Parts: sequence; C-alpha cells; structure tokens
Amino acid sequence: MAPLSPLDGRYAQAAGSVRDLLCEEALIVQRCRVEIEWLRTLLEQEPIGSKFGRVPTAKLAAIERLPAATIARDVRRIEKRTRHDVKAVEVWLAGQLKSAGQQRLVPLLHFGLTSWDVNNLAYALMLSQARDQALVVIADRLVGILDQLAEKFATAALLGRTHAQPASPTTMGKEMAVFAHRLKRQRDAIAEHVFDGKCNGAVGNYNALVAAWPRLNWPLITRKMIEGMGLRFASHTTQIEPYDGMVEFFDAVSRANRVLRDLAQDASVYIGAGHLRLPARPREVGSSTMPHKINPIDFENGEGNIAVANALLTMFAEQLQQSRLQRDLSDSTILRNIGTAFGHTVVAWTSIERGLQSLDCDRENMAVELDANWQVLAEAAQTVLRRMGNADAYEIFRKATRSAGRLDHAAYCKLIREVFPNGSPEQKMLLALTPEKYIGLAARLAGKKAG
Repeated sequence: MAPLSPLDGRYAQAAGSVRDLLCEEALIVQRCRVEIEWLRTLLEQEPIGSKFGRVPTAKLAAIERLPAATIARDVRRIEKRTRHDVKAVEVWLAGQLKSAGQQRLVPLLHFGLTSWDVNNLAYALMLSQARDQALVVIADRLVGILDQLAEKFATAALLGRTHAQPASPTTMGKEMAVFAHRLKRQRDAIAEHVFDGKCNGAVGNYNALVAAWPRLNWPLITRKMIEGMGLRFASHTTQIEPYDGMVEFFDAVSRANRVLRDLAQDASVYIGAGHLRLPARPREVGSSTMPHKINPIDFENGEGNIAVANALLTMFAEQLQQSRLQRDLSDSTILRNIGTAFGHTVVAWTSIERGLQSLDCDRENMAVELDANWQVLAEAAQTVLRRMGNADAYEIFRKATRSAGRLDHAAYCKLIREVFPNGSPEQKMLLALTPEKYIGLAARLAGKKAG
C-alpha cells in the first residue's frame, strides 16, 4: 500500500524516533500494559488476592515481553470481530491467561473499568516516552548547537534591524544565544511536564468498583497505581480525564515550534543577505534552472513542517478540553492524529538541526553592511550628549540623520565635530567609535550558555 502521508514516505526516516512510540501498534501495547498493571493492582488488595490467588508475576511478565508486532497483529484480528479496540485487548489477554494456566484470573480483566480508563493511561504513557526519548533528546541537541554557534560567532558584528530597517549593531553570536535561551525555556517545560491519569470508571465515581468491594479505598488504590506508572493522579473527572494537562503539554511543544520557526525564518534571511553561508556540496542541486543556487532548504522545510504540526496541536488544544456532558467520542478520533503532529514536529526539528550544523558566518559581508550605515551610531551620540546635560540631544541627531539619510564615515565624523566641543573626551570617543565596535555587551551575552 502506497504511503498517504509524507511521514510514511518522504519523511519516514526523519520521523522514525516517534513513529514506534506513537503509532497504533504502540497504543495497543500500552493498553495491554495498563490492563496487566490493573490486574496486578487488584490482586495485591487483600480481599481480592485471597479470593483469586497471588499475582502470577513471572507469567504476566512473559506476556508483557511478547513482541509488540505480535501483540498488535493478534489484537487487530480480534478487533475485526469485536469492533471495539479496548475489548479486543481484553479478549486477547484472556486468551493469554488461559494459555498460561491462569484462567482463574479472567474475571478480573478490565474489572470495574471503562475503556477510557485504559486509553487515557495508554496515551499518557505513549506521550511520556515520546517526550523523553525523542523531543527532549532533539531539543537538547538543538540548544547545544545554538550555544556552540553563539560562542563561535560571539564577536561577529552584525547590523541590527528593527522594523526591517538598520538599527543598533549586535553580533551573530548574541542572536544565536537568544534562540538558545528561548528554546531552553520551552525544552524545560516539555521535559518537566507530568501527564495526568485516571482509573475511576464510567463517570468518574468508582461506581462499579464500590459495588463489588465497598470497603476498599479505591481512590488511594488507583492513585498508587497511576503514580507508580510515572503519571499524576487525576482525582476529579467524568468518564474522560479532561485533557487539561495534556493540552498544556501540546502548548509547550507548540511554543518550542514557534521559537524554532522564528529561528528558521531569521536564518533564511541572514543566508539571503550573505551574512550566513551554507556549504556548496558537490552533488547537491539548489535549482533546476539556476546552477548557482544554494537554498536554505533545511530551514524552509522546518518552517513548513512546524506549520503542519502546530495546526494540529492547536486544533487538539481547542477540541480536547470540550466534551458533551460526561462523554462523547470526538476525542477518540482526534487523539489518533497525535503521532502525525509529533512526527511533523520531529521532522522539523531534525531539519533545522541539520541546517544549523552546516552554517558559517561571513564576517566580511557583515562588515561591509555595517560600514554603509554609520547613522546607527546616532543612538550612542545622542545618549552621550544627553549625559552631558543637553536636553535637545535627541532632536539634534534626529534632524541631522533624517535629513542626511544614510551616513558614511566622513559624514558621521563631520556631524560629531559639529555637535561636540572640539577636543572633548566625548568627541574623541565618538570619533573612534565604529559600527563594528558598537555592540555593547553582545559578545559577553553570547558567551552565556542557555540554562
């Protein structure tokens, strides 16, 4: 069957780090894990264990060790008959218990649960793995590369631009450091997120469990199980865990995506201006008609994939927190697209990472642009003149620079000699100043690694 999504075709390799963690097969396996963990939890309760026997630890572990592909294949076959995904897991586990000589435990499978008790925990476990094994790993690499570029280009003076117009100079390293610190903040929000989970029945009140064993403390029992799985216990829910926490996670990933999209756009502009350079690889083609082209394709691919990912993540956030009364099924369909959103996220991140790894800085090109814009030193000049007590300092330089437009070195020096007392320390300092030297603490800031 031909792939419908580029994640299964063109981007298959790049998306590989999350495919195995967020695919349908992974969901089935995590459902099995939850059902087995619930069975263990039940058998550890004294009145239940005394009736049904001890936990068959080795035999349950053997079921969990079965290959994921085998579990998913067999469960899918059963689902064709049941037409219910979670029930198919229960039926499959019943067969495994019978084969292991544990038929006595079959009545305890899925005991007192609704399907969403299993599903919400399964999705939380899947996303936890994707966070730890893919997103945080790539984010750490990106922050590390940005820190290296910040240090490498710390003193590479660059004409700043605000509103796309020449502004006070900065350094390329300082600009890379800004992105490193921004991304690190979102990386930490992603890494520190704890997913919520519930296991409290059809409307969130433990109705069936209380009916079966009214003397057991079911909130405490389920809390211990959920926290033991590395999740946070959701005490008040309807049939569904209300997704508030999951949406917070999606928002954190969306924010990281927006930071990286901003980085990708800036990198493309700097490359277009000649300030950053991409390597000319021998066999690579930039254009089918213009042989000279070296396009910022990795950054532009990153932009496009982030646009797709954030469209989905935003939709998840808008839809999942809403449910008709105690339950409707709209969330089930939406959640099946989680892998798609994170697949495009990972493709974008790895593409931008590849682009960053190949960047170099053209200091000569940046110096030429700086030398053509001496008017940016008017900020320093008017500030020094204000320090000297001149209340009209700003107006003096506003009129002079706006009437002259762009200043060259000679015009700048002429202006400084006209405004400041001849031979004064302020005049000497400003005459010695150049756009390339007017970078404030940019080099020092570039040297401060994100963290």
